Amino acid sequence: MTISLKNLSAEEYFLGHKACGGCGGSLVVRWTLKVLGERSYVVMPAGCMSAVGFIYPQMALGVNAMISPFAATGAVLSGIAAAVRAKGLRDVHVVGFAGDGGTADIGLQSLSGAFDRKERIIYICYDNEAYMNTGIQRSGATPWGARTTTSPGGFRPSSPAPKKDLVRIAAAHGVPFAATASVGYPTDFLRKVEIAGSIDGPSFLHVYAPCPTGWACESDATIRLGKSVVDTGLWPLVEWRDGAARLNRDPEAFVPLADYLAMQGRFKTLRPEEISAMERVRDGAWKSLRAWVRESSAG
Repeated sequence: MTISLKNLSAEEYFLGHKACGGCGGSLVVRWTLKVLGERSYVVMPAGCMSAVGFIYPQMALGVNAMISPFAATGAVLSGIAAAVRAKGLRDVHVVGFAGDGGTADIGLQSLSGAFDRKERIIYICYDNEAYMNTGIQRSGATPWGARTTTSPGGFRPSSPAPKKDLVRIAAAHGVPFAATASVGYPTDFLRKVEIAGSIDGPSFLHVYAPCPTGWACESDATIRLGKSVVDTGLWPLVEWRDGAARLNRDPEAFVPLADYLAMQGRFKTLRPEEISAMERVRDGAWKSLRAWVRESSAG
């Protein structure tokens, strides 16, 4: 049976948190734990989800969970995985939830180490495209043209580089499973969580998770943005499994960017020529992505 929101468990393991209205990261945690169940050991670094979930005495997590140092999510997951292995446990999931800053930047070293050791862990990056918990600063996953408190909007000489391609970074480590997902396409996301839970080794999920506070968008726009970002081609749905990549959606044409960008105040300074530049960057990224899929499948 295909897993979907309609047949998802009624049990709640992330309840009563203090996240902002429309928080995509909280959806990622909630849905993931509904798939993996109560036999999950959770690690969260100092970031949005630990800040809103570990507020004593109103703890939001209904599973074993701990906060790790910002840079150490992969290392702490490795330690728990070692303990699980030493005890001979096979019916548990060791899962980490970290934002883009804690994954693409500060936590990349320890994550790389966990991948190299082939630990039996699930690492989920809920990507809200900036350091939201500490004041909306630019991260290595902030998209071109987005305004943050440490970077101007628009394409200027000081504009940051494109988002780090975390799935291909994970694939380069030889992990058994890595994928992108979006809260706007929950069935695809839930299926990938289910796959990750079955893998005997490290799995990595990079999930698009809107942040109304940091993006200056309406709190009820989260799912619309999660769909639109995929339909515009800015967030490909792709998975890497056992040495081969495949696209879960490969549209012949993309929806224009204007409507997606207009929903977010962080892009309000973009001029028409800059939006056209963003489209060119997107098209180049897709050319590279499709080539990667072809080459990995052929090999």
